[in-house]
Amino acid sequence: MDRFQAMNAFVRVVETGSFSQAARQIGIGQPAISKTIAQIEDRLQVRLLIRSTHGLSPTDAGLRFYERAKTAIHEADEAELEAKGAGAGLSGRLRVSAATTFARLMVVPRLPEFLAANPDLEVDVVLDDRVIDLVSEGIDIALRMGELSDSAAVARKIATGRRSVVATPAYLDRHGIPNVPVDIAAHQAIVYTQLGNSWTFRRDGTEASVAVSGRVRFTAAEGIRAAVKADMGLAVTSDWMFWPELQNGEVIRVLEDWDLPDIDLWAVFPTGRLASAKARAFADFVETMVG
Repeated sequence: MDRFQAMNAFVRVVETGSFSQAARQIGIGQPAISKTIAQIEDRLQVRLLIRSTHGLSPTDAGLRFYERAKTAIHEADEAELEAKGAGAGLSGRLRVSAATTFARLMVVPRLPEFLAANPDLEVDVVLDDRVIDLVSEGIDIALRMGELSDSAAVARKIATGRRSVVATPAYLDRHGIPNVPVDIAAHQAIVYTQLGNSWTFRRDGTEASVAVSGRVRFTAAEGIRAAVKADMGLAVTSDWMFWPELQNGEVIRVLEDWDLPDIDLWAVFPTGRLASAKARAFADFVETMVG
């Protein structure tokens, strides 16, 4: 087994936690896998795996070797795909991370177009409002909104979205329509904890910050959507989060002559390796879709 194949075998063993499962995935016998791992350890003069009754787990050296080997295999695969002109027909598996609400409203309904253009590609969509570790979760591309918390992240801005104050007609019929930002103080605010209790508006060089109060606070956009649609109050949100309701009139904007800070949408790629052709193609697709 050559060096590259040996690295691939080691990666499979770490990911499956088993010589036998790795052997089945590669299509060779278990003794060959065991011999290969022993040869790697002998060549490097370091223990890479700990064998116990609970299975196999990498040592610190083994974990470092695994990360490097996985990166090398990934980049070799991408080099072959690029050489074959694979951008015209991507294949394999793409793992995408995105916030639940944004993905449900803006990505999933259009995903059949991306799949139809790439019939040999499979897509895993990991829905999570939290910022997850891309490397440990095996993510190829994450769609994130707002300011990036990691200044070292490999990221590309693919769209800028509008923020608005929204409410249902039923709520506004009962409580009135605010005409200037200060009017919000008399209303129930549905607070998104990521934005805090102060909403800042701008118009003609004038800035107005309003401290809002509300009986309900949410940590995720799904909660904001449900509360607004239940006629519970006003909310500041990106237009993406209420795209269907803004189109059909179920939810409307107020204070439209005042501006709120826009929100950026980023394509974020794992640090330490080149963005794959699949990830770049998906970023291009989303940019076209929401831009």
